[in-house]
Amino acid sequence: MGEQGHKLGLGALVALVVGSMIGGGIFSLPQNMAARAEVGAVLIGWSITAVGMLALAFVFQTLANRKPTLDSGVYAYAKAGFGDYLGFCSAWGYWISAWMGNVGYFVLLFSTLGFYVPLFGEGNTPLAIGCASLLLWSVHLLVLRGIKEAAFINLVTTVAKVLPLLIFIVIAACAFRAEIFTRDVWGLETPQLGSVLEQVRSMMLVTVFVFIGIEGASVYSGRARRRSDVGRATLIGFLGVLALLVLVNVLSLGVMSRGQLAGLPNPSLASVLEHLVGPWGALLISVGLAVSLLGALLSWALLCAEILFATARDGTMPRFLAKENANQVPANALWLTNGMIQGFLLITLFSAGTYTSLIYLASSMILMPYFWSAAYAVKLAWCGEGYAGQSAARRKDLMISLLALVYALWLLYAGGAKYLLLSALLYAPGAILFARARREQGRALFSRWETLIFAVVLLGAGVAAWALSVGLLSL
Repeated sequence: MGEQGHKLGLGALVALVVGSMIGGGIFSLPQNMAARAEVGAVLIGWSITAVGMLALAFVFQTLANRKPTLDSGVYAYAKAGFGDYLGFCSAWGYWISAWMGNVGYFVLLFSTLGFYVPLFGEGNTPLAIGCASLLLWSVHLLVLRGIKEAAFINLVTTVAKVLPLLIFIVIAACAFRAEIFTRDVWGLETPQLGSVLEQVRSMMLVTVFVFIGIEGASVYSGRARRRSDVGRATLIGFLGVLALLVLVNVLSLGVMSRGQLAGLPNPSLASVLEHLVGPWGALLISVGLAVSLLGALLSWALLCAEILFATARDGTMPRFLAKENANQVPANALWLTNGMIQGFLLITLFSAGTYTSLIYLASSMILMPYFWSAAYAVKLAWCGEGYAGQSAARRKDLMISLLALVYALWLLYAGGAKYLLLSALLYAPGAILFARARREQGRALFSRWETLIFAVVLLGAGVAAWALSVGLLSL
């Protein structure tokens, strides 16, 4: 793993960031946003997202440069700044978010194919789950062949899936009509959307989901050829994906009304292009989505395994997750990840949960890792650690990291109590693996501060379990 030949260059790191962020979300974006907000709120929401996510991108860049010994990004920052249990929770939440997103991708992929093969239905029929399972284990075997090989395939699929999006942007820009775009800017004709603030809040978890993966290069910092490439790849990937997302969303609102977009089946981008150019447009987007999802599935399979492997190496997770195969792939971590995905695929056979509910839950699980990364950046700049003789850089980084922290808090508020409680329910069982890791090291389970945190998590999990049992909460 330490050999230069096994290291990832700037192109591969950018592809991991872009490939992780561009999955299925962008292809469903027109409907997902239109169902929650009108043009004015959409523009405000994207402005908040652009500033907040850019601040987070700078946070990951700064931490990569200021703390070069902390590999694997999200979890390492929480652990270094706030202790072992919060570090574990960041890794656990990030891991769950990653594989939960993959479940959503499988459902969306076969829902898309359901347009052409009715037996696939909405992606959760027995045939769809069977085919999704076959695809899951095919990706599993591919990743077991080696990180470098899988990263190369991801680079190819990233290039391939961006092309249909660029074609859509050009066609939609030519067909854009200002009178459609400005017809009901603030949603006054559709009071069920709520106030502008409610509309902005409602759309925020969708924007989080389409940006999950912004930290992808940080997760692979230990495998980067040059440390400086990590921050560079994060910014390049972020700016490129931001441009694609905003253009796809805004241009769609100028070729079809919000009400029309809200009523489209997903992937809604296929229906929008079909509206503009005919059936071949839907086929182009469907093919692009299939390629995009295959690339994203591969990217997230890599990221899921890597985060468990990294935490096991330093004792945060149990040692069995640090085992690598002959190709230097964390095999046990990969088996555990894909086993969980398989389990949730089977659950979708009996659950009313949709693609949207899956991505909302995946988004909520990553909010805490983002929050603690921003908080660690604030802590470093506030205390001046690593900033000797660099007062101007310290002030700049403090402002940026505070902005990222406020954004993370806003996202927690936007997600609402439902997803905070469901997140607590998913965080609580992780303590079993944390306890095993601590026992392997002969260390006490929790500090006094960590005992208090775990008690809050348990309380939230208990409330969520009760609310689910009586029907007050649902997926």
